[in-house]
Amino acid sequence: MTALPSHQSLRHLAAALGRPVAVFFKDAGHGLLEVCHNSLALVGLVVVALSLFFAGRADLRHTLEEHALGWLQNRQVARVEADTSLAGLAAALVERDAVARATAADPSNLDRQQAAVASWLARRYRVAPEPVSRLVQEAWQVGQRAKLDPTLILAIMAIESSFNPFAQSPVGAQGLMQVMTRVHDDKYEAFGGNHAAFDPVTNLRVGVQVLKECIARAGSLEGGLKYYVGAANLADDGGYAGKVLAEQSHLRSVAAGRNVAVTAPIIVAPTALPVAAPAEAAASAAPAGGGEPFPAAPAQQVALR
Repeated sequence: MTALPSHQSLRHLAAALGRPVAVFFKDAGHGLLEVCHNSLALVGLVVVALSLFFAGRADLRHTLEEHALGWLQNRQVARVEADTSLAGLAAALVERDAVARATAADPSNLDRQQAAVASWLARRYRVAPEPVSRLVQEAWQVGQRAKLDPTLILAIMAIESSFNPFAQSPVGAQGLMQVMTRVHDDKYEAFGGNHAAFDPVTNLRVGVQVLKECIARAGSLEGGLKYYVGAANLADDGGYAGKVLAEQSHLRSVAAGRNVAVTAPIIVAPTALPVAAPAEAAASAAPAGGGEPFPAAPAQQVALR
């Protein structure tokens, strides 16, 4: 009968078998560590090489940055859209640059005259003082350049639209100064197109250009206002010029520091215009130097609005 191996023999056998296994794992561990070390070194070299490459290629660097930024923004948008809570809705609607689109100015930044006019207009037409302050600033600046009284510009806006930048007349006059957009689309090209008619500042600037043309054609302020409203070939402008000049008178008084009630009525002073003979009327309708008569209402090219 074969004797069973002793306990000591088994221990020696296990030790003999364990040594190769331990050596194997030790060598494998050293090899894996070496591979990782070399891989990290290679990755580092690749990063350095790419950094040097992109440092010399600003266009590629810019493209890569745009792609990375777009990817991050898309991920952010996806996370926000998945959030249906009130906080998620608020985050989805955030637009930090929106203030740049606002037509507004701090009333405290206006000088005394402008501040008085802005405050009076805001109360009279029940509009916020900040956008009115911006329009008052613009009227002063553009009026100085165009050699027009800023109170005249503001009075036209008041009578035409009551400071509603989205106003539109039945015949298509649009915006604060009720310019016929389709007639003066060439003037809006410099501002990006006809939709700029609903930008208050742009409408003011284009309206001033139209007003200057009308005054130049008519040869007088009252005549220019008649052209502006589209009543050049009509016997009566419906009291339009008188209303504008009456409102301008209020604004001048306010700018001068006088108290004017915000409910002050617009009283149109009666005007006695001489009736010209037919021959004289025909002569006055022709431009200087002969040629075709001026078309009806160059500002609006339509009948009275």
